Amino acid sequence: MAKGRILYINQEIIPYSPETEVSYYGRYLPSYIQEQGREIRTFMPRFSYVNERRNQLHEVIRLSGMNLIIDDSDHQLIIKVASIQSARLQVYFIDNEDYFQRKANAFDVDGNLFEDNDERIIFYARGVLETIKKLSWKPDIIHCLGWFAALLPFYVKRTEYKNNPFFNDSKVVLSLFNDEFQGSLVESFLKKLKAEGGTAKDWKIYKEPTYLNLMKAAISYSDAVVVAQEGVNQELIDFAIASKKQVIEYAPFDEQKEKINALYDSLAVIEEE
Repeated sequence: MAKGRILYINQEIIPYSPETEVSYYGRYLPSYIQEQGREIRTFMPRFSYVNERRNQLHEVIRLSGMNLIIDDSDHQLIIKVASIQSARLQVYFIDNEDYFQRKANAFDVDGNLFEDNDERIIFYARGVLETIKKLSWKPDIIHCLGWFAALLPFYVKRTEYKNNPFFNDSKVVLSLFNDEFQGSLVESFLKKLKAEGGTAKDWKIYKEPTYLNLMKAAISYSDAVVVAQEGVNQELIDFAIASKKQVIEYAPFDEQKEKINALYDSLAVIEEE
């Protein structure tokens, strides 16, 4: 039976989100991997469309209350949990009144990016990692799904978290989807990111924070890449190959989930060597 601890950092999960390729993977990949005997933890943002009463979310007081400073402002980290009973799957939600209480996820009613999406993805990344530290749970693999989780590879590999005993040996897997947004995050994103860590070489690609650049950076700091959906921008796939990453090509989910499970084992072998 497979071993190892897998941390999933999702953008969306069925049934809390509408069904998309991203939310489908967020729901069924952790379930499958858990069935293989691995220990998992799975996270998503607590977007306001998540009905707390219907889905029986409740706050975990012992994990909540930390203030995360972003651009010199304090933002309280609230952790909530819910369970998908049929899958025996517990889901952790990252919540904050400033970032996740509006009636949308990443776009306003006109389809434009929210101006503070840069701060929201920073908060999400740090919120997950700080919660894992509080749980005293050391992941072997960190698997990121969706662009909203695209900063996690940077944090794990290029900031102070890389030296933290909970993350210093973790391997990072990135799933690519056809979820490209138009435009870019605000120009001040780079200033905020510099305060988080990294070097001038790291910051260069974030100078123009478009979808492609965010994902190229995420690929750079990942150990393996999964093409999880048809229609993924070929430039990203070519970049992953050129960067000599392990790449799992697109296949239907029932085929790909087995390849992902085997990928986790191959990354563990690499670590042992």
